[in-house]
Amino acid sequence: MKLRAVTSAIPSRKITNTDILELIGEHSADLFTGNLKGAQRKVGNLLNFTGSDTRYWLEADERPIDLLRTAAHSALTRAGLAPEQIDLLIYTGVGRGFLEPGGAYHSAAAIGLRNAHCFDVLDACMSWTRAVQLAESLFRTGQYRSAMIVNAEFAVSRGGAVLPHVFRLKRIEDLESKLPAYTLGEAATATVLTADDAGEPWKFRFISRPDLAPLCNITLDGYEGYCDPSDKLARNGIGVFTSFGIEMHDVGRAEVQAVFDQLDPPVDEVAALVTHASSKRAWQAFADTVGLGPVTHHVFDRIGNVVSASVPAALASAIDSGQLRPGQRAVGLMGSAGMSFGAFTFVL
Repeated sequence: MKLRAVTSAIPSRKITNTDILELIGEHSADLFTGNLKGAQRKVGNLLNFTGSDTRYWLEADERPIDLLRTAAHSALTRAGLAPEQIDLLIYTGVGRGFLEPGGAYHSAAAIGLRNAHCFDVLDACMSWTRAVQLAESLFRTGQYRSAMIVNAEFAVSRGGAVLPHVFRLKRIEDLESKLPAYTLGEAATATVLTADDAGEPWKFRFISRPDLAPLCNITLDGYEGYCDPSDKLARNGIGVFTSFGIEMHDVGRAEVQAVFDQLDPPVDEVAALVTHASSKRAWQAFADTVGLGPVTHHVFDRIGNVVSASVPAALASAIDSGQLRPGQRAVGLMGSAGMSFGAFTFVL
């Protein structure tokens, strides 16, 4: 399988850490018990500690589908393919406008993919990586020769699961389940892959930890009937983003090491390491441990945590910057709600 193109489209509204603190002040002023200014300072310190700086949200006149379409058309141009040549479209966004049908169908219509078979892969921030592995497997059947993977992660500025709910603090302890929301950015990405029998196969490894499923959730009405009880579920309300980020990083460190060891990439050949954009500090520390610190390519500090778009956005940035060139090896690492942990390697 060959990566023919990967692109990202970022909305226009630049949000700084200062903007985040102001939003907390705006939405918490009548609720917070204690020293709100002190809580805002703590959030600011924690954001700086993770490496968070800026992220981008939609302006009032911007729409997710338009940014998805922009990313897709740019990827097609770079890949040298026409829309009718794509025979498989997979949508991987947690962000979506529909529970039914799959987001792939509206995306294909917007892009103009008249011949593409469509379906979604939904596995939180791991969705893109799962879809890439699935595309490679489908290529081996001979039924498909070209695939596009798209997502549109725009959960913040449209309201819903994040704004204003997660910016309403009643007490300092609320940060335990709300802090990760303050790092969220928005983005759309498009990836074009084609079957390539002559190239080196991509290599994937995954670890699933379903016992950690309560640590990051957006619940739906009636969720109680679909899981075992946990006091972490719906901590911030039904339908509201709830994420125990510090605990996720703490328990995930050993699993990231384990999945990296299973992948066992040739470290001295790696030109770029891309990771999930959940904390620049945490991922850089791990990269330093395994000898890939100097080649780690971060986007977290520039565009925030863009959910399932994090890894493809980092790949697009590494390629555009010239860090990753044709013939060079890349490694991807991620952790995701679920929880799941993944690693892959390929030669561009």
